[in-house]
Amino acid sequence: MTMKVDSDRQTRRDASPAAKGVPQLKQERAIRTRAVILKAAAAAFAERGFPNVTIVDIADRAGMTKGAVYFHFGSKEALALAVAEEFYRYLTHTMRPALEKDQDPVDKVADLLRRAAASFRDDPITQAGARLQIERQYIGVDMPLPYVGFTDLIASLLQQGLEQGLLPEGATPEALARVLVSAVFGAQHISWVLEDRSDVVERTQEVLDAVLYLPRQQRAAREPVGR
Repeated sequence: MTMKVDSDRQTRRDASPAAKGVPQLKQERAIRTRAVILKAAAAAFAERGFPNVTIVDIADRAGMTKGAVYFHFGSKEALALAVAEEFYRYLTHTMRPALEKDQDPVDKVADLLRRAAASFRDDPITQAGARLQIERQYIGVDMPLPYVGFTDLIASLLQQGLEQGLLPEGATPEALARVLVSAVFGAQHISWVLEDRSDVVERTQEVLDAVLYLPRQQRAAREPVGR
């Protein structure tokens, strides 16, 4: 009889609202811990580079034990992959306000690239993602293909701009997108080396003026008055 009573009490405890909430609390705590580790890893990778960072370095930055880091990420390579994936998610998040603005497609492209430049200047996840792509040969896992989705988005906006007469006739949106993305991400790299990215937004604007806006101004100047 006593065993049955004890069993019934345990069943009631397991079915109580407090007991049901325990897994959710643990999951939320795990999500928060994972985010802290990712942020610490991103800062370390951005500052020192993948080859020069250890799990102990990341654990110290995160304020936790090495075992806690390994519980969430099985290796330094897994952490690098997670940071790179978070980088592209963050880029997508950064784009959203520009895409929702009421502006023409070419101005949306410029807005997107300026926002990306500001992220390179201000956000450790973005800085780490860019550096990890450069160091991908040192990382023993398959990293995301660099900037492919971002370039496709730019190309689709430029295609809309071409259809609206905002680009020169005969312009190739895909090629122009590749040039823009290469120039902007190259500019951020040079800005990083020379100025710790303090001038990356200005260097990005120079790219936009030369590649996007100057041709449009030249075309407008050649058009007959009153056309």
